[in-house]
Amino acid sequence: MFEELKQFLVDELRVEEDKITMEAALSSDLGINSLELADLVYLCEEKFAIVIDDEDLHNFNTVGDIVKYLEEKKN
Repeated sequence: MFEELKQFLVDELRVEEDKITMEAALSSDLGINSLELADLVYLCEEKFAIVIDDEDLHNFNTVGDIVKYLEEKKN
């Protein structure tokens, strides 16, 4: 799950690959703004055939938060 998310960040949001870790903060470390986060959520919903609830977005602070959420939704 991490590798797929990492690839989205690199390919779609042009984040530098070496900055992407599970602990990387979306905003401060990777420079992802709210619009880019919305794009990322859309891509994840399409790729993994899930729905991410809007109220869950405030829990996405790090790459690891998203990975954990996606893994829980897939199970």
